Amino acid sequence: MVIERSVLFRLLVGLLFMVGAIPATAAADPVQAPYQWREVFFDAPDGTRLHADVLRPRGISEDTKTPVIMTVSPYRSHMMYLIHTRPQRSPSVDNLNVEMFLNAGYTYVVADLRGFGGSAGCPDFGGPGERMDVQAAVEWAADQPWSTGKVGLAGTSYEGWTGMMGLAQRPRGLAAVLAAGAVVDPNAYLYQQGIAWRFSARPLTDNGLRPGEMAGFEHLLIASTPPRPDDSPEYQADAIGRPRDCYARYVQNVADHNPDSEFWRARRLPDVLRGNTIPTFLVQGFVDANTRPDRQFEVWDALGPGDHRAWFGPWGHRDCHDNCGTPQYDQEVLAFFDRHVAGKEVTVPGPRVTVGAFDGTWRSETAWPPADSRRVPIALRTGTYTDRGPIPGPERDIWSISEPLAQPQHLSGLPSVTATATGPAEASLAAEIYDIDPGGRATVITRGIAPIGAGEPRIRMLATDWPIPAGHRIGVRLADIVDDVWARMPTGLRITVTAATAELPLLAATRVPDLPGGVGEGLVKWRDEKTIALDPALVNNATMPMTLPERDR
Repeated sequence: MVIERSVLFRLLVGLLFMVGAIPATAAADPVQAPYQWREVFFDAPDGTRLHADVLRPRGISEDTKTPVIMTVSPYRSHMMYLIHTRPQRSPSVDNLNVEMFLNAGYTYVVADLRGFGGSAGCPDFGGPGERMDVQAAVEWAADQPWSTGKVGLAGTSYEGWTGMMGLAQRPRGLAAVLAAGAVVDPNAYLYQQGIAWRFSARPLTDNGLRPGEMAGFEHLLIASTPPRPDDSPEYQADAIGRPRDCYARYVQNVADHNPDSEFWRARRLPDVLRGNTIPTFLVQGFVDANTRPDRQFEVWDALGPGDHRAWFGPWGHRDCHDNCGTPQYDQEVLAFFDRHVAGKEVTVPGPRVTVGAFDGTWRSETAWPPADSRRVPIALRTGTYTDRGPIPGPERDIWSISEPLAQPQHLSGLPSVTATATGPAEASLAAEIYDIDPGGRATVITRGIAPIGAGEPRIRMLATDWPIPAGHRIGVRLADIVDDVWARMPTGLRITVTAATAELPLLAATRVPDLPGGVGEGLVKWRDEKTIALDPALVNNATMPMTLPERDR
């Protein structure tokens, strides 16, 4: 009943927009380059009818062959782009770099996943149906008389996830993929070891508020966006006539925390993508609070031979088209697709891996984590904390803080914490690593969480690339939970940690910046929002010896 009411609400929003009661909030047309547009419908192998918008450079003939860039999406309804209503009937290409590709002579195709936009069927949250859709869309575009037969997939967030689905399916004609902020394991995207991540309530706030269990419900609201009154009859019929009997099952499956359910196993991509040779351009922000920097690096590390590229650095849920602090991203992206999709004899500029560090510097790497990233074990202080959840009070955490560093250190990789603890299995142990300056201001470097379970929690922390200057300290905080990061019902009981070890991925060699760039807005925002002042007494009481290796100069 709740789902049905919410669907009706979304339909009401669309109707109010049609009659002018709700103003449009998106730009009239985000593409300034001239183009010609038409809509198409085609079938997935299981007979599901799919919709796509095709944008071609203006002035070329119907039979002029061009390479194709494609975005496959759940977000590109003609009526709304996510929460933004659209003022006129046109292809929904907000926040896509369509103009760059049209100007370079590509055709750009935006295809709707089943259950969204003008496509029929039920949403599938990265399942076999959606993977089938991506394969069908790529092969359809490759077979068109106006296509050279080569297609590149490009997108951010869910639209990057569909690019990874394309790699998994290996459709005929797929020549390259750019995936930014992409999901590769949807259960790990919503839950860290079964504990729900919190997601922002944008545009109201960037702070974590919505628990992961709500994702299925939210996607069904998007799927319920009505068509425009001036959409084609087939578009309207597919948008309105979707079966609703699958909705309750969809919400139930997405809200299941268990990563080993049949539903989640069918959607897990890292093992499927192992050995991939299709040229892949992977982009991931270390401060992305939506698709957190986690299993994407397993995928990157397991790619097979090929001209693969990566950009990793301190930005949020975005690509690096703007606001990352470096100007060369678009040039590298276009050259990547020109070489692999358009077949041009061009050199793709830049290194295999472009890394933006948390001091605002940029450098080249051949691998990430780098080959000289050594995992250094650090024994932590033990103690007791209370599993309070968001309820304030004492005994919330256990700190371990180093002496001021005699020389700079550089975390580059995915840290971890292992512990032995007694307490209820359903309670949790969270860990945060901090960079503490001489004035006692502590900035979060990374974090992670695990259930107490059988008493040996193993915390896999998020990826980072963080230089720590000499004179600063390294701090590790153990607690029950971080209130605006994860959602879990507290037990109110005490947890005793009897042993704990952090493994820090520390670079052996000092890095020298060798790429242009500076401080992006994501880094500034992170330092502003994730820095706290520590009480000098806490620092004094928690200081302990940490044996760190000498670094190569």
